[in-house]
Amino acid sequence: MNPTTVLRKFPSNFWYANAMELFERWAWYGFYMLFALYLTGSTDQGGLGFSQTQKGMMMGIGTAILYFLPLITGAIADRIGFRKTLFIAYSLYTVAFLMMPMFQTFTSVFILYLFLAVGAALFKPIISATVAKTTNKETSSIGFGIFYMMVNIGAFAGPFVTSFFRKYSWDYVFYASAAVIAFNFVLLILFFKEPDRGKGGVQNLSFKEELLRLTGNIREALSDWRFFLFLLIIAGFWTMYYQLFLSLPVFIDQWGNTRPVFNFLHTIWPWLADKMGSADGTIPAELMVNADAGFIILFQIIVSSIAMRYKPLKVMTTGILIASVAMGLCFSTQNGLLMLLFLLLFSFGEMSSSPKITEYIGRIAPPNKTALYMGCSFIPVAIGSFFAGFVSGNVYQAMSDKISFAQLEAESRNFQLPVIGEHFSQNDYLYAAAQKMGMNNEVFTQFLWDKYHPSSIWMVISGIGIAAMIALFLYDRYVIKHIKNND
Repeated sequence: MNPTTVLRKFPSNFWYANAMELFERWAWYGFYMLFALYLTGSTDQGGLGFSQTQKGMMMGIGTAILYFLPLITGAIADRIGFRKTLFIAYSLYTVAFLMMPMFQTFTSVFILYLFLAVGAALFKPIISATVAKTTNKETSSIGFGIFYMMVNIGAFAGPFVTSFFRKYSWDYVFYASAAVIAFNFVLLILFFKEPDRGKGGVQNLSFKEELLRLTGNIREALSDWRFFLFLLIIAGFWTMYYQLFLSLPVFIDQWGNTRPVFNFLHTIWPWLADKMGSADGTIPAELMVNADAGFIILFQIIVSSIAMRYKPLKVMTTGILIASVAMGLCFSTQNGLLMLLFLLLFSFGEMSSSPKITEYIGRIAPPNKTALYMGCSFIPVAIGSFFAGFVSGNVYQAMSDKISFAQLEAESRNFQLPVIGEHFSQNDYLYAAAQKMGMNNEVFTQFLWDKYHPSSIWMVISGIGIAAMIALFLYDRYVIKHIKNND
């Protein structure tokens, strides 16, 4: 059928839902891609000066909660209605974004991040459910293709815009996200209509009974040890994947040399290089990492058309391998151009593996429990996010943190330097340590790189992903195929 003919069959609610998805992803990734930099950034530049461990704890736990809560929030939406739930979600989003710049303590910022996570968890199941309700067998393929395109466009546009505002003040990053998410109030109030949620059955249960039913379903699915093992294996992939947001921006900011990227871009498109670049002729870390979303927009259709010719397991294991090696390589170099090349490879691995995970769950699920098993697909993302926080926190702090290495070097040389705090920032400490050693900042950074080898963390990150890939291959060969052979 002609795609244009299919597009005309979508009701207006489909388009409003997709527009809200675009703006929500814009607002979310507009701050999320920069959040690790904000938490750990030097206070004299507007950051909060938290440790890597604090950053990892906050982002790991908060993001894990975000992906675990949709089980409950989906039930809430079915109970009180999609429009009311979306109104609550946008309210939490807007208030938390506006309040974020007002607080600087770890506890207060953590609480606000949890508010954002709850808002995202309320939003997440509603739009995908609306897309499902406004499509049919004939239009679902194109419909969900449009939905995922909106996700990636929003994810790409958000950091691109907020990075511009960061040049002036970190406050504007959160205000920009608040303004974007607030626009969804207009779409919600004036245009979005309450979808038909059906009557009878579950609708006749009390909220407590419904939660007990949902909990029982999850417990039933997880009682299948083979399925539970699969979820744990895939959690390893997500642990590696989330280093894209939790660790890589900080690593590039601390160690990366992005001047070659600026210079290369300047020769091709000077105006864009000047708009993206900083005053010192570098590309901000968040825009470097955001290239992943740009690559997905450019190549997802091509990769998907190739991947559909092969079995999900083969595509998934190959994709995880490519993504794991490429992500590790991003941490192995200071050269910005090489980082972009490795991010391109990572995006191919991500595009190959991530969409196939859900498809594989559908294939291994018992015929009468497919929907139940598919409903558990969020669990490995939540588990992976939690452990990603540990890797980007405790592990990064010990293996790759520039401030930690500077403090070790200062202590080994008995330098008498003030303690980093309210009146002595991280940048002040790095400058003072470099001065004590008769170096400028760039030379001091290179000295720490050569002596302490922060790039060694690549083995941990790649190792987690490759271990998950090997475990998945063995799982398919010795667990799933063994069951099929016995059947």
